[in-house]
Amino acid sequence: MKRALSIALVLLIPAALAMAAPQTTDQPFPGTLINAKYVYVTSYDGNQFDPNLWPEDRQAIAAVQDAIQKWGHYILVYRPEEADIVLVVQSRPSEDVLALYDGHLWPEQNYLWRAMGRNGLQEGETPLVGKLQKAFEKASKKG
Repeated sequence: MKRALSIALVLLIPAALAMAAPQTTDQPFPGTLINAKYVYVTSYDGNQFDPNLWPEDRQAIAAVQDAIQKWGHYILVYRPEEADIVLVVQSRPSEDVLALYDGHLWPEQNYLWRAMGRNGLQEGETPLVGKLQKAFEKASKKG
């Protein structure tokens, strides 16, 4: 019995640590969206004006919109049908998510680029948007 428990712990602990580790791989920015200009920011649970939206997600939307405006590369739009790119956020105490979708195919498709991390979409500091910028710049240099 002790041996079975020991084996289970040996197998479960590394698996748990692997799942808890932050995403460290750098995903390439999708080349098909290099020339995109218009971006819409929303959350998985609704847009920023949805009264049922979690306050953390509403704040994450605002923080990403602010970071996009400061970057100056994209023009924010407030209707998804006007967007070339849709950025979808989710902010939870354990982890934040920023995912990029093709605006002409969203929401029917899977994300094309995604970054995750703790405190990645906070007001005033949005390191996940910084990752997006770096991926875009790297892809732009290739083309």
